Amino acid sequence: MAPARFKDLCLDAADHQAQADWWCRTLGYVRHEFADGPRDPAWPVLLEDPTGAGPALWINPVPEPKTVKNRMHVDVVGDRDELLAAGATVVLPRGEGRKWDVLADPEGNEFCAFDPREAG
Repeated sequence: MAPARFKDLCLDAADHQAQADWWCRTLGYVRHEFADGPRDPAWPVLLEDPTGAGPALWINPVPEPKTVKNRMHVDVVGDRDELLAAGATVVLPRGEGRKWDVLADPEGNEFCAFDPREAG
């Protein structure tokens, strides 16, 4: 048996509430509703895939801005132009043997975007 198992994915953000809203719109996720009621807005925000297919995503508040390249990132399947219209920016366009775009969310967190017509 492995000593650990994957639980959740966490993303740090200076404005975690705005980032939670952005990722909800981008992924079609929803904010988790806790059984004991709403959480303090200063606490991390838990996002869920309403279909249950995707992993949970925590958006954690941090005081510092992002300053270096992510060592771990999210991969998404989505239309590049729609992601850009939603507020993403291009970090590295597809090409040079890369079949995906490297984009960034509004706070600069990188993610790879794969074209839905080509993603398996």
